[in-house]
Amino acid sequence: MTDAVAAIPEEAAPVPLLEPKEGIPPVVADDRALAATVAAFAAGTGPVAVDAERASGYRYGQRAYLIQLRRAGSGSALIDPIACPDLSALGRAVEGAEWVVHAASQDLPCLSEVGMRPRQLFDTELAGRIAGFARVGLGPMTENVLGLSLAKEHSAVDWSTRPLPEPWLRYAALDVEVLVELRNALERELDAQGKLGWAMEEFASIAAAPRPAPRTDPWRRTSQLHKIRRRRQLAVVRELWLARDRMAQDRDVSPGRVLSDAAIVNAALAMPLNIASLQAVQGFGPRVHRRQLEQWLAAVQRGREIPENLLPPATAPHDGPPPPRAWAEKDPVAAARLAGARSAVSELAERYRLPAENLITPDLVRRVSWQPPADPGPESVAAALRGLGARKWQVELVAAAVSAAFLAAAAAG
Repeated sequence: MTDAVAAIPEEAAPVPLLEPKEGIPPVVADDRALAATVAAFAAGTGPVAVDAERASGYRYGQRAYLIQLRRAGSGSALIDPIACPDLSALGRAVEGAEWVVHAASQDLPCLSEVGMRPRQLFDTELAGRIAGFARVGLGPMTENVLGLSLAKEHSAVDWSTRPLPEPWLRYAALDVEVLVELRNALERELDAQGKLGWAMEEFASIAAAPRPAPRTDPWRRTSQLHKIRRRRQLAVVRELWLARDRMAQDRDVSPGRVLSDAAIVNAALAMPLNIASLQAVQGFGPRVHRRQLEQWLAAVQRGREIPENLLPPATAPHDGPPPPRAWAEKDPVAAARLAGARSAVSELAERYRLPAENLITPDLVRRVSWQPPADPGPESVAAALRGLGARKWQVELVAAAVSAAFLAAAAAG
């Protein structure tokens, strides 16, 4: 790793607090102001820094409640996407520019909803991961790379609040203030480490990726679901989750504010028969209105009454290999392949100083280990990885090591 990464140690003396260079821009909240912003950013030059603030934990869904941009020659802009829900004209104004985004996978979906999609991308968080930074949040990255302190005390506020307080707007404006400068420093660092080509492949893949398909059985992401052992109880979890989701959507609040995951699991374990027994379940105490208790109890009852042949399966349907914990029993040789491949990937990741999951997606390693090519040589493994979606740089780094692990497993088996 070059000196640029380690220039400012994590326990360094306090660094100067960043302040907006041009003050806080007014929030764009009508068609006239939006048209002026579109013209300004169309006339700008170079990359455009883009960020979005959501109201996770407060509102239903992941829509943007504030969008921030900055570009040379254009200055900064703060846009209210609730007042201006169609930003496709702005998207077209900057479509030829490289977008600089921190943690693009978080922001691109909500930006796409308002008509903004990048053709070119530089993700400063992913760049930090590939460069080997231990802490890749925007604050630590700005401090470690640029020597500037970025206040983050408003990161978890309710961005659906109107009007937005002035300190929140200052925070939001600062998020794009030095993003291009951070991008340039990271580009130099990646180039010095010989990793710039890797990063650019990753950015291109993110920019070209289609919108993800809706998740199958999203209720299975309920926390503590592992406590549920019976399919009938799973049905109750599903019914409570669906009822909560409908209420949350109707009220435009975060589902967790309607009913906690823990309460859903507790009710499924207890299987209450009446209001009194439901109130005894943790999460459904005396503060819950009787009408809501009746709705939750009705959901529990629906789960009780589902015919046996329609109960949800014990595990989520999937098109990939079984969980790795079951491999040793189902296919010991495959388990040995996976163990060897994982070890090889970990060694490579340590050598190149980047997270193993960024070197190669763990799911790809599992899939190729479960169904390896008939010839486990390097070229066949490389072709299999490419077919699964691995990028060129990833295949070049890991194919030979994974192949060696497969050959060793076959010899030992």
